[in-house]
Amino acid sequence: MRYYTGTGDQGTTDLLGDRVGKNDPIIEVLGALDEATSTIGNGRAHATSPELNQWLMETQRDLYRIMAELAFTDEIRPDSYHFSADRVEWLEQVTDEIGSRVQLPPHFVLPGDTIPGAALDVARTVVRRAERRAVDLQETGKLGNPEIVRYLNRLSSLLFMAARYEDHLAGVSSTKAKQDTDP
Repeated sequence: MRYYTGTGDQGTTDLLGDRVGKNDPIIEVLGALDEATSTIGNGRAHATSPELNQWLMETQRDLYRIMAELAFTDEIRPDSYHFSADRVEWLEQVTDEIGSRVQLPPHFVLPGDTIPGAALDVARTVVRRAERRAVDLQETGKLGNPEIVRYLNRLSSLLFMAARYEDHLAGVSSTKAKQDTDP
């Protein structure tokens, strides 16, 4: 069995319904989402909270749902491949739940106080990049579902809170980004 096709050797790839360049903006968003789910998986692998682990797995599944929606051209996308607002609401509920367990510091924090927290902070930055790429698509009219950008925006907040929660569970206070001697 071969594990490669060679069909992309000329710099193109398939969307469901079209063949596009590998540098197409939709492919850029799909790649950023793929990176995001992988980095969330890294954070999940390090997470000490079983409950947080489950929530992170749900976000990875949501990202796959978003990728599935974006992989189709508008003309042939089934209605069932439309990411819905209820997932944004779910993220808000989970973020609020984590927020009820953690006191945020009154300052910017330096990532890296714990391995799980650092991994989740990296995931947050990758999600932010995916969000920027999705906004680019939205501004050009190639992203018709505004719930995708809303979800990515909320997901970065959840990942920030998840990182602080993991730090909290380890008994670690967040390191200030600004030293007391800085201007």
